[in-house]
Amino acid sequence: MNKELGQWGEETAARYLLSKGYKILERNYFTRYGEVDIICERDHKLVFVEVKTRRSSKFGFPEEAITNRKKEHIRKAALLYMEAAKRAYREISFDVVSILLEAGEEKINHIKQAF
Repeated sequence: MNKELGQWGEETAARYLLSKGYKILERNYFTRYGEVDIICERDHKLVFVEVKTRRSSKFGFPEEAITNRKKEHIRKAALLYMEAAKRAYREISFDVVSILLEAGEEKINHIKQAF
């Protein structure tokens, strides 16, 4: 996947989340464990979002590209974020927003509590 497609996907996911009532707190949050694409909140719930964008499902759906290792890195990055934020949340969630561009059509799939 090229960098431009990834950036476009993250921007599309952010607009989607905003339209659904989420407040974006951070984008591209970097830690020693890696990056969290989007950190947002809604209804006192903190949500860590991994965005995956693909031009085709020929090799599987975008969300299938998230490895167990990537999930573990996102969880560790989330702990660092929460420690630094020093703010209480009722719950947290790890979501995936997958964007598939096929036949000129944009399909967004928001998987809540994906892992």
